[in-house]
Amino acid sequence: MSKSIHDMGWDELVLGAAVHSFKEEIDYNPSQVLPENRDYAETNSKYKYVGDWRVFKPVWNTDLCIHCQFCWLYCPDTSILSREKKMIGFDYDHCKGCGICQEVCPTNPKSIIMFTEQTEEEEALNQWPEKKGSK
Repeated sequence: MSKSIHDMGWDELVLGAAVHSFKEEIDYNPSQVLPENRDYAETNSKYKYVGDWRVFKPVWNTDLCIHCQFCWLYCPDTSILSREKKMIGFDYDHCKGCGICQEVCPTNPKSIIMFTEQTEEEEALNQWPEKKGSK
């Protein structure tokens, strides 16, 4: 009898195997079930904390954010937390510090800037650049 994919270790999976995100094949409606209330499978990366080797982290300036959702759309790790089309923060357990969120941010100055991992949020906000003038 073959093992279920949920019972296999990472080194037992065959090339091209699908690792399902949820315990059951359910089509979750994001507007009805928040991510933290979903029944994630043990194989899902939600339970693997991969942000602890990050060198740079994004810091968010709420006063500058226009909630365009570009950061949420382009984040390769789904580390942008959003509710009702408004950013509410970061999932630092899964953010790898790639900086894509900063790159796609359209505000001037940007509402997301990368700082070293050791920089405290208050210190980062105090270092925020001024608006660049247009010529």
